[in-house]
Amino acid sequence: MNNRIQSISVLDLDGFAVDLMKKYSDKVLLLIIYNNDCLGCTGRAIPLAYQFQQQYPAIQVLGIHANFVNREATKASIKSVFTSGENPFPIYIDEHHQVFDQFKAEGTPQWVLISEKGELFRSFFGSQDNAQNRLFYAIESLVKNNE
Repeated sequence: MNNRIQSISVLDLDGFAVDLMKKYSDKVLLLIIYNNDCLGCTGRAIPLAYQFQQQYPAIQVLGIHANFVNREATKASIKSVFTSGENPFPIYIDEHHQVFDQFKAEGTPQWVLISEKGELFRSFFGSQDNAQNRLFYAIESLVKNNE
């Protein structure tokens, strides 16, 4: 079964279109699809994503802010959730929540783990302990398979 992802179309924070599958080809990707209005996202998931970026240098963590009606983000509002004022990893904007829909997200945060072959490995919803544990084990098994 081939779960190869052809493209993931987003905007960078300056409004330019980016295809994440082209830009980050041949890398293991951990996408966090989130929204600034989601307290679980800003309080638990984003710090966890940053921790994974530090712990697993072979993995590229990417934040994708899903825009919903009346919950759209700007470059300033995205940066404002980080105490340093700087993004801890690359962050993109999902206009009209197309990426959110593409991965059939259950809500925010939705974690999407993509192998270096561009195949969907796992997708999880949530930021509570059980979701964090499932994500950790999925990353461990994917990284182990790539060694």
